[in-house]
Amino acid sequence: DFEASFIRLIDKVTNGSRVEINQTGTTLYYQPGLLYGGSLEHDCSPSRGIGYYLESLLCLAPFMKHPLKIVLRGVTNDQVDPSVDVLKATALPLLKKFGIDGESLNIKINRRGMPPKGGGEILFACPVRKVLQPVQFTDPGKIKRIRGTAYSVRVSPQMANRMVESARGILNKFLPDVYIYTDHMKGVSSGKSPGFGMCLTAETINGTILSAELASNPQGQGAAVLPEELGQNCAKLLLEEVYR
Repeated sequence: DFEASFIRLIDKVTNGSRVEINQTGTTLYYQPGLLYGGSLEHDCSPSRGIGYYLESLLCLAPFMKHPLKIVLRGVTNDQVDPSVDVLKATALPLLKKFGIDGESLNIKINRRGMPPKGGGEILFACPVRKVLQPVQFTDPGKIKRIRGTAYSVRVSPQMANRMVESARGILNKFLPDVYIYTDHMKGVSSGKSPGFGMCLTAETINGTILSAELASNPQGQGAAVLPEELGQNCAKLLLEEVYR
């Protein structure tokens, strides 16, 4: 289901692609077309996060014929794929290192959508570059600050504050410069399912960005997660990432 949706997305951003799938769905014949770009919209399958689709678009977007502006709808934060927050915090600075920048490089979250029903919406825009700058990037450097977002949709706004408190309780032992934003979306912009989660990024003096994230269990699946636990576990995941 989500793979078929991905093929449809690739078909939209290209011109002249040929896709043939046999009846049992085991072999796929794909003949790529020209990367065309332009202004597009796509409804992603709710069984995977928007991050699954966005990852490949981030690789292809700089080489389109026209600047890409695409609206993706579906699940913005889940437990399987990298969330839109993480890609915004880590992938965009990486693209900037390769000389892809300017105002037109942007990921904007219009609506959040949690699994199982989704209902989120993001806008991804990327300019076209003929040539990428070469990058020498070997020394990650030391951590100088930690930033993050704690989001909650269709639950009490207090959930986000509780996650922030518990995460800071761990991270402030190592570093004073910890700032975690709370993002509570309500009404139309909160999608169709309740949930909460957290995304943390650690930035080094050389501009390397390490990230960790956690999301609550989807409605009706698994045990309920306490926001304090989720905040602590997310902070520990980030420390684990730094340790590596």
